[in-house]
Amino acid sequence: MGALTQKIMQLTAKPSLPNALLISISTPQFKGDEATESLAELARLVTTLGFKVVGTQSQKQSSTQKVNVLGSGKLAEIAHLTGNKGMVEDELADDLLDEVPLTEISSEIPSDELDFACADVVVFDCDLTPSQLRNVENQLGVEVFDRTGIIIEIFSRHARTKTAKLQVEIARLNYVAPRLRETSTGDKERQMGKGAGETTLELNRRKVRDQLAELKRELVSVQDVMMDRRTQRSELFSVALIGYTNAGKSSMMRAITGSDVEGENKLFATLDTTVRALYPITQPRILVSDTVGFIKKLPHDLVASFHSTLAEAHDASLLLYVVDASDPSFRSQLDVVHKVLAEVGVEGSKKLLVLNKSDQLSIEQQQSLMDEFPDAMMTSTRNPDDISKLHKYIIDIAQEDMIEEEVVIPYTAKGIVGEIRSSMSVVKEEYEYSHIKLTVRSSAIDLERLKKRMLNL
Repeated sequence: MGALTQKIMQLTAKPSLPNALLISISTPQFKGDEATESLAELARLVTTLGFKVVGTQSQKQSSTQKVNVLGSGKLAEIAHLTGNKGMVEDELADDLLDEVPLTEISSEIPSDELDFACADVVVFDCDLTPSQLRNVENQLGVEVFDRTGIIIEIFSRHARTKTAKLQVEIARLNYVAPRLRETSTGDKERQMGKGAGETTLELNRRKVRDQLAELKRELVSVQDVMMDRRTQRSELFSVALIGYTNAGKSSMMRAITGSDVEGENKLFATLDTTVRALYPITQPRILVSDTVGFIKKLPHDLVASFHSTLAEAHDASLLLYVVDASDPSFRSQLDVVHKVLAEVGVEGSKKLLVLNKSDQLSIEQQQSLMDEFPDAMMTSTRNPDDISKLHKYIIDIAQEDMIEEEVVIPYTAKGIVGEIRSSMSVVKEEYEYSHIKLTVRSSAIDLERLKKRMLNL
């Protein structure tokens, strides 16, 4: 178990939820509505992880590269909200006490109870360098996390399959490696025996490098197996559900495949690509895959790690861009999806924008969205008629690529008819004296394979 995981597990194992104070740094490149939406999303992330958000603070800065990230005054304000446990001078904190903007504290907490709701952790809505994390922790005297650390920890907890666990662990070690710190004995302590002359820190870093190398070798092996499975499915029409986290992809997957895929109202409920057949079953079968959700500022290492998982989207015949139409920020979320897919090379497939969760919209809102996105489909997974409409759309698109042809099967050809029924759509059948005449719809590949087999009878 990594140090990051241990710290968070210790905090969230307390009888009551640990209090989290969220910090937003507004820069010339990151400000206004974008910063506000990102901070709201961070609140959902830390809540998913098991923290209780008790307030937010923000400050304008030219960049996020300062040693302490924040100005001394703002740091003193935050020190007060965390109980003045760190190195920030008490006198400075007291001088600025009256300046703390109480309106930025969660409205769920009465202002006269603020002293009893001190933050246990501080979470920054940006990436911090190892030295910045250390400096701010020393100043405040509480655990400090950045956005990437929170996201990686959520991914670590939600990974289920071997592939996802390997991918997340690689990303976690890449994140942790530069943040390893020397033990309290300091650099002077040297190890005896194997690795003599190395400090504890150097040994730990070497262990991480060795772990990474082993995990990458193991991941390559697992990915080869995944590629073989995708190759076996490559001749079937496939649909990939893609979109922002918590857009309702898993609920839609369950609705159109009749499966028991987990669907929860929380971020990153699904990390592992799940493949199921469209239900009711069609001939030939149509496969549907539910992929990992996206999020703004998704750590680069996680994007790189999930290339193989997103390969299902890369190979899909149809992409369903699922968005939560009830979320006012879904347009910017859709931009994130487009950006990440372009980064991993997913392009050229047929696409449909699915405006999901329409049951949370008024009739006027639905009409406005359809005017804005005339080629989209408005759906709610709670409405059977919507699911039937989407099911029919998928089948219609799949059949566009199919060829209709007439084949003659002699009665002496055993097993052929059964194979045709299991892999092709039989439109018409006629029974003659010496043969069966079937009109079938299928892919060009399957038809060519059938013709070759008929020639060898």
